[in-house]
Amino acid sequence: MPVSPRALEGLRVLDRSQDLAGPFCGMLLADMGADVVKIEPPDGDPSRVMTPALAPGVSASFQAVNRNKRSLLVDLEQPDGVALMAKLAASADVIVESHRCGETEHPELRYDRLAATNPRLIGCVISPFGRTGPYAERAGDDLIAQAMSGIMSATGSEGGAPATIGVPITELGAGLFGVFGILCALRARHQTGRGQLVDASLLDAGLSLSAWEATEYWFTGQVPRGLGTAHRLNAPYQAFRASDGHFTVGAANNNLFPRFCALLGLEHLVKDARFDSVARRLANRAVLEPLIEAVTVHRPRDHWLARCEEAGVPAGPIYSVPEALDDAHARARGMVQTLPHPTLGAVRSLGNPVKMSATPPALTSAAPALGAHTDAVLREAGLGDADIAGLRARRVIA
Repeated sequence: MPVSPRALEGLRVLDRSQDLAGPFCGMLLADMGADVVKIEPPDGDPSRVMTPALAPGVSASFQAVNRNKRSLLVDLEQPDGVALMAKLAASADVIVESHRCGETEHPELRYDRLAATNPRLIGCVISPFGRTGPYAERAGDDLIAQAMSGIMSATGSEGGAPATIGVPITELGAGLFGVFGILCALRARHQTGRGQLVDASLLDAGLSLSAWEATEYWFTGQVPRGLGTAHRLNAPYQAFRASDGHFTVGAANNNLFPRFCALLGLEHLVKDARFDSVARRLANRAVLEPLIEAVTVHRPRDHWLARCEEAGVPAGPIYSVPEALDDAHARARGMVQTLPHPTLGAVRSLGNPVKMSATPPALTSAAPALGAHTDAVLREAGLGDADIAGLRARRVIA
């Protein structure tokens, strides 16, 4: 267990976000030591009732992106709830939200109003299309952002229909960029004494992560398309069939390609005019692939992975999700964790991917029960027992 203080210890974050991107952003901050208070409505975050359900008010979806947080239940439909939220924001460092521009928002809770009281407050709003531009008020989600960023058109089998990436890449990407923006704003605040608004969007995340695709189009004039497992700027850099499945190989440069050919017994391909440079191998990938697979299909995956490792050629198996989670290296890197949960007992969680020598992340608790920390958070904000009892009697909190 890492020893405190952690990198973001002492930072207070109010997480008003829902769905995936905002909660993921807040969770990463919490892993690094920030005190992240999840602000939930009386019925709780909608993801608490998503499938798969684990217990009443507890879902796997909610567990996935809300570990290490505290939960405060407050009814923001009531004036007293709005006033309470404004009071909490007055002493907070960061507030994370996930609503599109133009969505109904109480004027007292707009970032500009909150920042007028607390100039050091950093706001982070993660939305489908951002706070500016002609689509700012549109609804959207990962599917829409993958489609509109070009990701879907460049994904899938060659000549096949467009396909989504198997993980919600624009949601997760927007959450990561939200963290990046918050940390930059904290650095700027250290110099200026003032916070600012971080504007992150799913569409921008999808476009930003399409670096290879944009490069291919701008500098070659070719419109990126689905290539299956192949790389759009290198070859061979893809999956190949073995006798018992598939494995991946990255042997695209002129140092690795001869080694790969040698372990396959295809040394003659190195001097073949069709394959003697990256550009020619890429242009003739459709010819090169079957020549390689004519050899690889005769031996099992583990044979080729061992040969590649001996030759120093990057290669790896194509794992199922259970295989990936059970891999010895993933476990050695702490990417599978077990956390205590008040209802479920021990639950598994993905580890934090960032390793730090002096202030590493710490995963200490699973996602909180609804409103479990309401009284504690309000006492920290200066409310007495009578104040809290009054709010509870008026059903502002629960």
